Amino acid sequence: MKKQLKILFLASEVVPFAKTGGLADVAGALPAALKRLGTDVRLVLPLYRVVREGRFGLNPIFRDLKVPLAEDEIVAGVQETRTGDGVPAYFIEREDMFDRPNLYGNSLGDYYDNLERFSFFSHAALRAIEKLSFKPDLIHCHDWQTGPVPALLKGPYGGVPGLGKIPCVFTIHNLGYQGLFPAEKLSVTGLPREGFFSSEGLEFWGKISLLKAGIVYSEAITTVSPAYATEIQTPEYGMGMEGVLGYRSKVLYGILNGVDYRLWDPSSDSHIPANYSRQDMSGKRLCKERLMRETGLDPGLREKPLLGMISRLDLQKGLDLLLNILDDLLAMNVGLVVLGSGDERIQDAIQQAAARSPGQVRIEIGFNESLAHRIMAGVDLLLIPSRYEPCGLTQMYALKYGTVPVVRATGGLKDTIVQFDLKARTGNGFKFLPYEPEAFLEAIAKAVRLFQYQEAWKTLMLNGMEADYSWDRSARSYLELYRTVISESSLRGNRI
Repeated sequence: MKKQLKILFLASEVVPFAKTGGLADVAGALPAALKRLGTDVRLVLPLYRVVREGRFGLNPIFRDLKVPLAEDEIVAGVQETRTGDGVPAYFIEREDMFDRPNLYGNSLGDYYDNLERFSFFSHAALRAIEKLSFKPDLIHCHDWQTGPVPALLKGPYGGVPGLGKIPCVFTIHNLGYQGLFPAEKLSVTGLPREGFFSSEGLEFWGKISLLKAGIVYSEAITTVSPAYATEIQTPEYGMGMEGVLGYRSKVLYGILNGVDYRLWDPSSDSHIPANYSRQDMSGKRLCKERLMRETGLDPGLREKPLLGMISRLDLQKGLDLLLNILDDLLAMNVGLVVLGSGDERIQDAIQQAAARSPGQVRIEIGFNESLAHRIMAGVDLLLIPSRYEPCGLTQMYALKYGTVPVVRATGGLKDTIVQFDLKARTGNGFKFLPYEPEAFLEAIAKAVRLFQYQEAWKTLMLNGMEADYSWDRSARSYLELYRTVISESSLRGNRI
């Protein structure tokens, strides 16, 4: 019988406590799946204002945790609760650091002291481990906010009994966020210049990169899809990090994110007007009719393809492609529903299209969880033309809802969507590769043409609904990686 592993997750955001993006979904769902597989897994994250106000039943366990920050030592508290899945979660408490309206910044930009905030968080997490009875076999760090931890374990904490030799896995959720700070602030991290601030360490074009620290000093690096793991080793997608990622390619793994089907399943979704399943699809038509009524679209489009987009409205998500083809798209006599927020110029352009064609286009600015579910169930096609997409979850949600994705073949979109083959009746969506408006429009046109043939379209929908992208599947891959890292680390004498 295999030994029960003890895994500590460090993340700057975790569902249900605090969220700005997909990192929080992963850091909430993956520990729950690992727990179901018999792992003793626990979480550490900051005690933000949104957590304090969230009525999560927090209990103070330490009030006198001494944490170094540059040349000073300041005191933090630690509070504890459990997730709905029973995973213990510890919160680093320091009001001046984390009791703020937002997690990372405001409308003026990032908080000016984010290096201090997340260096403090990294040290506090390690100091908390020293005081807790829980001694992890491995620490799983997520994104730049926890990048100092693997470096600290190789430096200042390297000789601490029971702590300094713990191996780390570091996950890159989006290489675009690199945690860059001025070199003169290195002392804030608690890392010495000698041996750490160099091109082989965390120095990146003359700056500190906390993301690079995680990449360089962890025993293994993962990212959120196999294709993205390959792409980020190229100049096109590497964002300047392709060299170090190529150097570490032997310990770089792409593990596809999973979906929480307890939240995203049309057979049990409480947000949609009619439940349906692969065995009985009748509810999907009612979902489409209700969505069209809710969004004020022309009832005459009921038998035409209804297209949806649920996304941040920015260039990474391919919105420039959408704007380029919008007039040609509407000429196909389709409906379009967009939910999201972001770049004001993009928002304005879609709003202007909606004003010109009120019965054909509807945009809802902001994020509305319930409406997102109704769009997912009610549209026929989901558009995801991303410039790059580390993993993407909406295409996996769409498949489960019998909604056909039209995606650009990049990152996790490439890994999860298979081009439909009419002759073989295989595949689950439509893909295009060149980042060009014409290629995107042609992929949509293929889907619109197929929509006329309802028997083939139903096969396509059912193919998608068969897919299994559950977190349990992903968790098994992580568990296998953890065991490999722990074993190899032990063999190298890398643990006490």
